[in-house]
Amino acid sequence: MKHTFISRATVAGIVGLALLSSVSHACTRCVYLGSDNTVIVGRSMDWAEDPGTNLYCFPRGMKRNGAAGLNSIDWTSKYGSIVCAFYDVGTVDGMNEQGLVVNALFLVESDYGKPDGKKPVISIAAWGQYVLDNFSTVSEAVEALRKEPFDIIAPILPNGSPAQGHLSISDPAGDSAIFEYVKGKLVIHHGREYQVMTNSPIFSQQLAINKYWEGVGGMAFLPGTNRASDRFARASFFISAIPEKTVGKKAVASVFSIIRGVSVPLGLTTPGQPNISGTIWRTVHDQKNRVLYFDSATSPTVFWVEMAGFDFSPNTPVKKLQLSGGETYNGNAMSKFVPAEPFKFLSAE
Repeated sequence: MKHTFISRATVAGIVGLALLSSVSHACTRCVYLGSDNTVIVGRSMDWAEDPGTNLYCFPRGMKRNGAAGLNSIDWTSKYGSIVCAFYDVGTVDGMNEQGLVVNALFLVESDYGKPDGKKPVISIAAWGQYVLDNFSTVSEAVEALRKEPFDIIAPILPNGSPAQGHLSISDPAGDSAIFEYVKGKLVIHHGREYQVMTNSPIFSQQLAINKYWEGVGGMAFLPGTNRASDRFARASFFISAIPEKTVGKKAVASVFSIIRGVSVPLGLTTPGQPNISGTIWRTVHDQKNRVLYFDSATSPTVFWVEMAGFDFSPNTPVKKLQLSGGETYNGNAMSKFVPAEPFKFLSAE
């Protein structure tokens, strides 16, 4: 086995960059790979304000548009999905009926380049939905997106923040991929080993920082701040510490315990880093059993949605579960979804 030595000076430089760029909104994503085909992904949504998240159930056969003007990409959804809508303008989290999960997290270093007019264009708000609509596995998505079938534009969000993000995906086989645009170029990290993602710095530098902490060794030496690189190290350590034979509801609870453990308390601010934000909500996706669990930081209860209970047939109505405005649920919330109009992706026009 080849070992890479990473000096303290190198890590200090990378951490310094992380500190400078950590004025981004913070989130964490981690994937547990257990026995009996157990694959569970958890994420936190850390944001400066409540983004008015609602859940939507989308059927197959939906006509989509990339919300990027005359040269927008068009597609028709192959798979139904249940998603978390961000400000009701974009898909930031969700799972399709094949068990493929997407998690979009903020990344201030994102640089999508400028559309060259030769390819169709998509709003970043539709990026995650495009993946859920079109692909059943991570490998399938990587093969297609590696060809860069579109350029991405990143409009300003309703709260005035730039829509800068990277995308993680995972499937029921335990495969993962991280998609980032760095200096105008798409960078893909593909493999089961990529179980954790946070925010700044870019993913390759996060891996280097985490390699340092692995070398230090042991829980007693884990970094404890709310910075993205520290959350990455803690989530990586704890997700690997879950016993492999943990399955079923205990596995779900284990992932919840980790994602809560790296969450940021509501109202917490960091001097000089005003946009390090409290955790607004958390999701945990059981990819084997196709169950989405939702945990609001302002609600004492967790609810879940079992995808097996939905009809994703073409021409069935879009359904919505209202969460904005303080709505809360307990247990299986499938029956609380009601027919609704689909939200419109954030456009730069």
